[in-house]
Amino acid sequence: MPEPVFEWYKDKAGKYRFRLKAANEEIIAVSEGYASKEGCVGGIESVKKNAPIAKIVEAKE
Repeated sequence: MPEPVFEWYKDKAGKYRFRLKAANEEIIAVSEGYASKEGCVGGIESVKKNAPIAKIVEAKE
């Protein structure tokens, strides 16, 4: 059975980004651009660490 994955890649501007794909391969989140691969991987680790405890709130416009 497929699992969700984080993919990192280099965008057209030369920045590193990651996307989170659901088990059905649908992209469900995309990151900001990072100057380095290490920063990008750190962003993935931050999401993995903080997402389980993140609250769901309505955006303030």
